[in-house]
Amino acid sequence: MVALAFATVYIVWGSTYFFIQRALEGFPPFFLGAFRFIIAGLLMLAWSLMQGEQVFSWKIMKPALITGLLLLFIGNGVVIWVEQFLPSAMVAIMISSAPLWFVLLDKPKWSENLSNKSTILGLVVGFAGVILLFYEKIVATMSSLNSGRDLFAMVLVVLGSMAWAGGSLYSKYNSVSNSATVNSTWQMLAAGIAFIPGALFSGEWAAINPSAIPTDAWLAVGYLIVFGSIAAFSAYVWLLKVQPATKVSTYAYVNPVVAVLLGIFFAHESITPLQISGLIVILASVLLINLHKYRKPKPVAATY
Repeated sequence: MVALAFATVYIVWGSTYFFIQRALEGFPPFFLGAFRFIIAGLLMLAWSLMQGEQVFSWKIMKPALITGLLLLFIGNGVVIWVEQFLPSAMVAIMISSAPLWFVLLDKPKWSENLSNKSTILGLVVGFAGVILLFYEKIVATMSSLNSGRDLFAMVLVVLGSMAWAGGSLYSKYNSVSNSATVNSTWQMLAAGIAFIPGALFSGEWAAINPSAIPTDAWLAVGYLIVFGSIAAFSAYVWLLKVQPATKVSTYAYVNPVVAVLLGIFFAHESITPLQISGLIVILASVLLINLHKYRKPKPVAATY
């Protein structure tokens, strides 16, 4: 189950950078966030009720609502909004700072994480690997950036990455329900509702015309709802309960690798030697972060 959950988060979320940009071709950002998370949340609510889960309990709902606002409204909402202006490669690099925030914000694990040299080295190496992976694309697009607007967007991405790490840790230590489905339900509904005022005040809601939205955008949203939200996000919430946060945070390094590989296999994109170096460095970083799991325990001397 752990391996399947990691595979889902790694592979599915690695593809969402592409699908978010496709969805934005027909959906404005605030409306997209509201529509995606409300529909996904309602589907999961129906499933939870069918399974006889305890859903309507304020003790369960409160931490899930707070987590949803931090993770999906702020963390994911920032990504949706800035991808209107910034290249997805640049967004992927800045989102990849999340594992560093996991270590800095996870106070109960400071003594364990900060004393584990392989974990710290792995986090730093992984971030360097992501920079290598996208270095050429970033250099190619830097000249076209609007300095003031895009600098503000970059700052937002860093804040969004911090909010995502903080929300993940809050969920790990404060969620009451053992059901990832119930937790995900309220997290997505909270985020979806939080997007509505932005869609109303910006005029997106009034301007939306469902018949004018391209089929590709509808399909992209369908993918984001079913796979990005229901499958991958539920797997992520469950992993936070059963695995160390630093290990779960490796998704931020692996997702860009998956995004590049999908582009090579399905969009016929080319890969350069520098990108191959980045892929190798990232995979090495994940190994370093999990190194202590592979080491054999030292034998304990017998006492008489």
